Amino acid sequence: MNLKLSFVFTVLFVCAAIAQNGNPNDYLSAQFHKERREALRAKMPQNSVAVFFGNPIRNRANDVDFIYHQDPDFYYLTGYKEPNSVLVIFSNNQTNKDGKSFNELLYVQEKNPRAEQWTGVRLGTEGAKKELGFENAFNGAAFLNSGIDYASFDTVFFKEFEEDTRNSKNEKADLYKLIGAFKSQIGYNEKVKSQMDSNVQNEINAKKSITSKKATINTKSILTYMASLREKKSKEELVLLTKAVRISAMGQREIMKAMHPGMSETEIQGIHEFVYKKYGSEFEGYPSIVGAGNNGCVLHYIENSKMKVENDLVLMDLGAEYHGYTADVTRTIPANGKFSTEQKLIYDLVYDAQEAGIAAAKVGNNFNMPDAAARKIISVGLVKLGIVKTEQESRKYFPHGTSHHIGLDVHDPGLYNAFEADMVVTVEPGIYIPNGSDCDKKWWGIAVRIEDDILITTNGPVNLSAEAPRKSNEIEALMNEKSVLDTFSVPSLD
Repeated sequence: MNLKLSFVFTVLFVCAAIAQNGNPNDYLSAQFHKERREALRAKMPQNSVAVFFGNPIRNRANDVDFIYHQDPDFYYLTGYKEPNSVLVIFSNNQTNKDGKSFNELLYVQEKNPRAEQWTGVRLGTEGAKKELGFENAFNGAAFLNSGIDYASFDTVFFKEFEEDTRNSKNEKADLYKLIGAFKSQIGYNEKVKSQMDSNVQNEINAKKSITSKKATINTKSILTYMASLREKKSKEELVLLTKAVRISAMGQREIMKAMHPGMSETEIQGIHEFVYKKYGSEFEGYPSIVGAGNNGCVLHYIENSKMKVENDLVLMDLGAEYHGYTADVTRTIPANGKFSTEQKLIYDLVYDAQEAGIAAAKVGNNFNMPDAAARKIISVGLVKLGIVKTEQESRKYFPHGTSHHIGLDVHDPGLYNAFEADMVVTVEPGIYIPNGSDCDKKWWGIAVRIEDDILITTNGPVNLSAEAPRKSNEIEALMNEKSVLDTFSVPSLD
């Protein structure tokens, strides 16, 4: 892509998502979230209720919290991005004391001018009704004494608690209090929880549920319901997910042009993430992985602390998150712009394996077929190169799976059966040969992973991240181009 086209693409890409007030206007619609709730309700058995809680606020240090990130299931069903919230979905219509019918309830943070001055404007109940389309939205405090008779339902669905919430002195209906009230209302207690964890009651474990004094509690089936919904993406979701993937591919392109041996892993990470922000990506979907040489052999290496990448291969596994949807794209490139003989042999072997894996990502194929196809090529190749003696040994140099779903989570939930149209999955074979491995020393410290995000269609797999070069010769060619960062420097602090 030439510089002029790249500039035009950037302008159109960013401007199309900006409303007149300067804020993005391309979030998922209220109708999307409503349809997702209806789809969940259709899976629930008669006379059941499902209760979802927002994510807790995570503390970073002292009085500083991490940037809040909503529970993906909660966001998928509501579009609500604030903490201290509850969603209740009924399988059948209920009637309130005024005789009005309803089948869902949303509890949100109460408007609070003083709190909003410090942490931002809250949507409140009226905002939840107007912007999210809920007819029945209440302040969280109403959930503390909701009056819902859980004992009247055959089943109460919810996700098991992680017990990682804090009790805030400043919120009268924080997540800690909301969960506590719910536990009390359904008769949940620690004795029940220990029975679930210790497999004491075989019959109960077989049914994945447990009966307390007041209600039949099921914490497993809701995971299956949500996985079955989220593994296939709607048209609205594909727009956002594709944008996240293309942003990530652009980050890979820019670093290929900017890379040089004097860079640090952190600087490389910064260039990727700067490109993400330039395109309007709010966050990274997961901690950025930039591993030079032997550091690339650590699959989830996030320290990114090496001061100079020198002439190593640099493995870069990063994904932009755009409006909640995250990409997962990996490229491995030579810091000096040219693959050595050994580096190229390993790289091209992984590339061939990935090609076979992508080809196997077709409608009707079993989810493990890309892995089988890629693993066969790598196993035969490592034997041919003399790195292993038998194909069975190759797993120590290719220790992870090849594919997973992506979406609101980088490892999105799914049933992992056969591929269906509108799934988006990764195909990511790799070879990692740590220093000290039982092979010729010339291979030590070489780590290669190539990862792309693949849309499953009835016409075959579509590589959404194809704008980032994959072939070794194409990478070298792009790395030979000028970068807009070539002349960027900062004053020395020495």
